[in-house]
Amino acid sequence: MKNKWLIALAAIGIHICIGSVYAWSVLTRPIMEEMGVSLSETTWAFSIAILFLGTSAGFLGGYVEKYGPRKSGFVSMIFFCIGMLGTAFAILQNSLPLMYLFYGVIGGIGLGTGYITPISTLVKWFPDNRGLATGLAIMGFGFASLVAGPVMQILVAKYGLVNNFIIMGCIYAVVMTASALYLEPPKQYTEVKETQIAAGPQYTVKEAVKTWQFFALWAVFFINITCGIGLLAVASPMAQEIIKMTPMEAASMVGVIGLLNGLGRIIWSVISDKIGRPNTYVLFFAIEIIAFAVLAGVTSSLIFQLLIFVIITCYGGGFSCMPAYLSDIFGTKQLSAIHGRILTAWGLAGITGPLLLSFIRETTNSYAFTLYFFSGCFVVSLIVAFILKYKTSESLDSQQCSC
Repeated sequence: MKNKWLIALAAIGIHICIGSVYAWSVLTRPIMEEMGVSLSETTWAFSIAILFLGTSAGFLGGYVEKYGPRKSGFVSMIFFCIGMLGTAFAILQNSLPLMYLFYGVIGGIGLGTGYITPISTLVKWFPDNRGLATGLAIMGFGFASLVAGPVMQILVAKYGLVNNFIIMGCIYAVVMTASALYLEPPKQYTEVKETQIAAGPQYTVKEAVKTWQFFALWAVFFINITCGIGLLAVASPMAQEIIKMTPMEAASMVGVIGLLNGLGRIIWSVISDKIGRPNTYVLFFAIEIIAFAVLAGVTSSLIFQLLIFVIITCYGGGFSCMPAYLSDIFGTKQLSAIHGRILTAWGLAGITGPLLLSFIRETTNSYAFTLYFFSGCFVVSLIVAFILKYKTSESLDSQQCSC
């Protein structure tokens, strides 16, 4: 039987490759200079990739369940690496439409498929620690920019922008193929153990999306990502404007944000195994209500950074705890497909967050109103999280009584 920790390592291998999408900002200026395009034109490639991540995850979850993690991991590798190599070709041709097609659409499909590929498998290998299991893989996605960012900077400086995409595409092909080949569901022992441990029904994706719990989780996931990704998009310029950081200091802060984005995913996942997913999400939103509201009026550099870092850990934790929360409510029968449907919120939020923040910022000429608005959004999330907490507890209690 395969080692469950090596299974987790294989999951991290896929996620740390596709998570390099978060290092896109490193490539923004070189692409602008190479192709002679504007910042907004370049940024659309990233937004389209996130949109298709959510869309493909939503519609290909059933494929992952049907064909297993090995085949779906390989499909993810093909799409993602074609996206990388195709982007190199698009830059050579100086074609924005081709870059949107290869990096945004084709690469985005690879992102979505790869993101959900290991989740259901890991939950089955770690039935007693579902939060830890999903946190391990999704941690890799959060940490990826810390690895990919510096590597890409070096490659662009030494070999040029086009060769950077070719080299990274080849490296990703090797790592993702090796990782996909090792992934497989557990054998009889773990399956029997999971059956003994699992509480509640095992929903199909069609059954899950008809429940109010699904829409409640989709809504809080959407709000958390919209506000979090909006903050990520302007963290550096906001720090320079509000607390007068230098560009170098702001860049250092962004690096720490990447680290805490990854750490938050694993730390909050472990906490969720201890206190439960409903309590964890209530804690997320209570913290974020306060943090965003205080951030709007802060003038201290230290407090500003601490608040940003706390918010980012909650943002990352919201990603890693969601698959375990879904498995708690809907079971693991079609977890990849159900998780994929939830990830459509990410695709929409990836566009909504930055656009909403930019609109409010330009309309009010201030970041403060935006931060207060985000704080208000989390009040809504907190109310929904409390409803989920108590309704879920009542449901589990009734199931235990009927056993």
